[in-house]
Amino acid sequence: MTSEPGRVVVATNRKARHEYHLDATLEAGLVLTGTEVKALRAGMASLVDGWVSFDGGEAWLEGVHIPEYVQGTWTNHAPRRKRKLLLHKDQIRKWAAKVNEAGTTVVPLQLYFLGGRAKIEIALARGKREWDKRQTLRERQDNLEARRAMRSRTA
Repeated sequence: MTSEPGRVVVATNRKARHEYHLDATLEAGLVLTGTEVKALRAGMASLVDGWVSFDGGEAWLEGVHIPEYVQGTWTNHAPRRKRKLLLHKDQIRKWAAKVNEAGTTVVPLQLYFLGGRAKIEIALARGKREWDKRQTLRERQDNLEARRAMRSRTA
């Protein structure tokens, strides 16, 4: 999640970092309609229920909610339609093979504009068990308390 100049973040999937162990990330382009781009520029999108599927040598983003553009007319898009991801063939082949392994999926992490083009950061993920989630929360809480203690000690 590095911040690049010219990167305008539209939506972030914070739930993914809690629910999954993230192994590798990748940036992909999106094939969008005009009203989808306008809705994204207005800052409306939800990645929470999204995932990536591989079908026929192509990668598809599914379950992502981009609401209809308010000022759109009959040309408006369906909010949860499948959207094609723009990736190289070797990347698609490699990630599709990894997804076929048990317990592995691809989830969207962040949707943003970079240089005027819509991009999405996707990650290869393995599901966490309940105790993994509790352990992560415990570690985060311990780190927060340690930082607070260090800050109050130096002040």
